[in-house]
Amino acid sequence: MPNADQIEVIAPNLKRRLSGVTATVVRLIPIQALQIGIVTTGPGLPPDLPHIPLTACLTLPRRRWRVWHARRNTEMALGLILRHIFRRRLRMMFTSAAQRHHKGFTRWLIRQMELVVATSDKAKGYLQVPATVVMHGVDCETFQPAADKSALRRTLNLPEDALLIGCFGRVRAQKGVDLLVDTACALLPARPKAIVIFTGLITDDNRGFHADQLAKLRAAGIEDRVRFLGEIPWDQVVRHYQALDLFTAPARWEGFGLTPLEAMAAGVPVVATRVGAFETLITPETGTLIAPDDGPALTEAIRDWIDSPTRLAAGATAARAHVLAHHRIEDEAATLVALYRDLLARP
Repeated sequence: MPNADQIEVIAPNLKRRLSGVTATVVRLIPIQALQIGIVTTGPGLPPDLPHIPLTACLTLPRRRWRVWHARRNTEMALGLILRHIFRRRLRMMFTSAAQRHHKGFTRWLIRQMELVVATSDKAKGYLQVPATVVMHGVDCETFQPAADKSALRRTLNLPEDALLIGCFGRVRAQKGVDLLVDTACALLPARPKAIVIFTGLITDDNRGFHADQLAKLRAAGIEDRVRFLGEIPWDQVVRHYQALDLFTAPARWEGFGLTPLEAMAAGVPVVATRVGAFETLITPETGTLIAPDDGPALTEAIRDWIDSPTRLAAGATAARAHVLAHHRIEDEAATLVALYRDLLARP
């Protein structure tokens, strides 16, 4: 366990299953740890992150103040318990990605925070307290274009000459998986090289939804060209990004939504809905934005990209350049560390 006196920031993660919030903690902590004494606590995190047991939070020495950076209601509540019942010296900070009106208990928790961060201007608009916008970034060393896309596809058992369209995230209606399946049924029969791949967990409550999509694909005669790969290791997710020609994010709603940034960093243009932070991430050069739940618009946008190899090539170059210029994870980490230091410096 890290030396207690060197711990300046605690970033809790109180959810065992992988989620966008957990992914954020996993991405940021190694970079922030080079700049400030930060640790995680909670389940479901890789063993190589600086970590303390939850029980250790109850007995941290009171010689110094520390920042408690919560990203969920449960984490805000636990931080308040540690501060007010167990008398730990914690500065309370919360990051919100939600783009919806908060319930009463959540609003009360947020009002107890000393600093509130929103991941986008839209998310800030739903908060009823002052907030600082810090947008997510992406690791451009991990996510970068493949040196040899054909060779990569061979290792992934994908056709080298395929026109590869991807959609990554849990398989459920919220992610618009059914909309992309409908688009595949409309476009793929006339485009024999086009293939769609989905990666992401299929939970028990979405087995029926998944079965419905497979039935549509069988009826269209393209079930062998739309692949559901399931939940795959993170390094394999990165490699599948690199193998794509076009990424799609047809979600019906989203908190922030990192997948378009990850795809663009890998040199892949994006078709996405106007939800989450997508409008602030995607430009006309790097992708196309459509209204949520608009299947015909999704089909038209994807057709316009995949029928133009020149546009795909230009979009790939522009996407990578845009992320490098505006959405590096190092910038996100540095901004948050500056906020931590500001909190710690308060009287």
